[in-house]
Amino acid sequence: MTDLRTLYPEIEPFETGMLDVGDGHTIYWERVGTRGAKPAVFVHGGPGGGVSAKMRRVFDPSLYDVLLFDQRGCGRSTPHASLDANTTWHLVDDMERLRNLMGVDKWLVFGGSWGSTLSLAYAETHPERVSELVVRGIYTLTRPELEWYYQFGVSEMFPDKWERFLAPIPEAERGDMMAAYRKRLVGEDRAAQIEAARAWSIWEGETITLLPEPETSDKFHEDNFALAFARIENHYFVHAGWLEENQLIRDAHKLADIPGVIVHGRYDMPCPAKYAWALHKAWPQAEFHLIEGAGHSMTEPGILDQLIRATDKFATRDPVAGQ
Repeated sequence: MTDLRTLYPEIEPFETGMLDVGDGHTIYWERVGTRGAKPAVFVHGGPGGGVSAKMRRVFDPSLYDVLLFDQRGCGRSTPHASLDANTTWHLVDDMERLRNLMGVDKWLVFGGSWGSTLSLAYAETHPERVSELVVRGIYTLTRPELEWYYQFGVSEMFPDKWERFLAPIPEAERGDMMAAYRKRLVGEDRAAQIEAARAWSIWEGETITLLPEPETSDKFHEDNFALAFARIENHYFVHAGWLEENQLIRDAHKLADIPGVIVHGRYDMPCPAKYAWALHKAWPQAEFHLIEGAGHSMTEPGILDQLIRATDKFATRDPVAGQ
């Protein structure tokens, strides 16, 4: 059996900054690798998740110049947990600002989970700016996907964890869990807000890996992380990402000229494989890898292996020559 690829060694940014994107928001960005090498952008999940040191390590640092950024309201971006002027289309515009800041015409776009949603929205809006597209844990933010995770579906797989997710919400309000959580996450009662944020965040943190993985789930228990994560994610999901229903699959034909790789775990709970398959059908030009024995997280060994194989493969590809 071929050895599975793993993360590149730990690396520190060679440059960091804060970019004023307007609307009162300032976003944190950093660059790792080799200045002037192949440009790439890492699009984190959530929404509201922020970037971590591990995310810097899916690219060969000698061959890539990678920009990572904390999306509006999360991580080191300010103001913390803000929902004002915070939509998918604001983030698409922010990515263009960051590309211009980096001074490149095109870049490889890499995103997983919500990061796949935003990466697809960006690539379908600006296909001419994307040299290659690598997406993992496909989420197209349709109503059935949202209900599967927050109403009925994953609840059947994790009844113990679902019970904890239900706990902050009175029985009378459980017919629409996203709306019930929103009421608390945007409310004035700080204690209720933190309780809801932790429950929302822990539900996700403990259902994204095939087997329990404290190294991945522990941060979802932290109040500061949970508040931004839950508020922003719930805000996006209540509004269906400001996308038309099925928009990302409908418009996938715009990706036809972009070399791509789709990676998805067979047993991904938050993001059913059905939607990755639909993207594969709508964008057949991309390589498709459905990973057996894997859940949702980037850290699942089979998923990480294919992601790093993808970035390695594209590292020396010249987008101008198409080679």
